[in-house]
Amino acid sequence: MKSPSLGLLLHLAAAQAATAATLEISFKDAREAPVDDVAVWVMPKSGPAPIGKREAAIAQKDKTFVPLVTIIQTGTPVQFPNMDPIRHHVYSFSPPKPFEIKLYAGTPVAPIVFDKPGEVVLGCNIHDHMLAFVYVVDTPWFAKSKNGVVRIENLPAGDYLLHLAHYRQTAPIPPTPFSARADENVARAVALSLKPAPAIPPGTPPSTVNPK
Repeated sequence: MKSPSLGLLLHLAAAQAATAATLEISFKDAREAPVDDVAVWVMPKSGPAPIGKREAAIAQKDKTFVPLVTIIQTGTPVQFPNMDPIRHHVYSFSPPKPFEIKLYAGTPVAPIVFDKPGEVVLGCNIHDHMLAFVYVVDTPWFAKSKNGVVRIENLPAGDYLLHLAHYRQTAPIPPTPFSARADENVARAVALSLKPAPAIPPGTPPSTVNPK
């Protein structure tokens, strides 16, 4: 049996893209300022979502977790490379994934597999100001906002639930149903109520606060 030709594969990919929708959402806070690092994911209303790319890394650099916010699909192994000249002790007490990587340098041999959905808050047992947030979701259709905008492409036509989360939100945001048609650009604008940003600990370098 012959393998599909490159031309056929490109044709199939183009046909799939032509029948897919795009979701674009803009976010602003109470002061009308754009909001970054909003976690957005889309779940089909019926049936399981497909499995997408499953790999991620959260580094420690300049006594900071980089990135601050990470979204991954359930079952993703995550590496925690330490790029600082000092050791860190990474941990989480969050129910979806309690774990710890005790004092270490470099990159641990084994990644941490996030096998349950939910929000996981990361900390460092040595540097209390270090925080990061991991949103583990049961779908490959996810993104986080940059400059107040998030865009999810190649969304198959169908009925979905839109999920939003931000680490400073004042209350949980309930899922919103929506439908996407083939070739449709679904646009939304969302106003978020956020808690004040955390105070900067004394002596913390400015580059380590809410890194992008």
